[in-house]
Amino acid sequence: MRWLVVGANGMLGTDLVGVVSAAGHDVLGVDRDRLDITAPEQARPLFEGVDIVVNCAAWTAVDAAEEQEGSAFAVNATGPGLLARECRLAGARMVQVSTDYVLAGDAQQPYAEDAPMRPVSAYGRTKAAGEWAVRAELPDHLVVRTAWLYGEHGPCFPRTIARVAAERGGLDVVDDQVGQPTWTVDLADLVLRLVEAQVPAGTYHGTSAGSTSWFGFARSVVAAAGMDPEIVRPTTSEGFVRPAPRPAYSVLGHDALRAAGVEPIGEWEGRWALASAAVLGG
Repeated sequence: MRWLVVGANGMLGTDLVGVVSAAGHDVLGVDRDRLDITAPEQARPLFEGVDIVVNCAAWTAVDAAEEQEGSAFAVNATGPGLLARECRLAGARMVQVSTDYVLAGDAQQPYAEDAPMRPVSAYGRTKAAGEWAVRAELPDHLVVRTAWLYGEHGPCFPRTIARVAAERGGLDVVDDQVGQPTWTVDLADLVLRLVEAQVPAGTYHGTSAGSTSWFGFARSVVAAAGMDPEIVRPTTSEGFVRPAPRPAYSVLGHDALRAAGVEPIGEWEGRWALASAAVLGG
């Protein structure tokens, strides 16, 4: 099976190329220097003979999107729709990586895959539009939503927390936003398993099981870095205001995975225990 990974230099894209290659597939990873997702027709030869295209490219500057929504829309919505068109012309299946931000974040129980999209930020609106664009353009698609990603090959929450804790000797972290810390290696493995299982087209959730707050995750990070977790202090979102609103509840359900016969990612604590040395030491 031949894969094309778009956005291959990013945190997820780097791990996806490695995981897919290790599984014995032919994989080509490209980034902006070879494929501009807002004009993918200019790189049409890259799609020849490809079976799977995974779009890891995205505008992920959540706060900046509030003032630059048009630019974010070009990358997160227009780009995926154009990629989907190229996939349709090439006869390839497409995996669009999406986000919990397409949901309102006000639920009390894990979001189902078919929950209504009600984004509350510019970033969320652009990613929701990207999902719609892919669905409209390409019937043979997989939308894989993820959240709270961390990994070895890029800046992420654990690395920032460990650095700030070491520099300051203590820090405040919000305790009223709940989600599922998810390792990029695990998400890459899930994407591989979804494709190899030839699951039906549709939306799937690619997050770890269980849930915690940013405060709870930060304590686990500080402990893994060899420091006392008590130096992490809880605060509220009101005490840490940022331009873009964050979902208060980002827990995603995994019923569609189970229905397709694909095992969800394991509990976040156990996965973090396996990932922490590589992520903090990278």
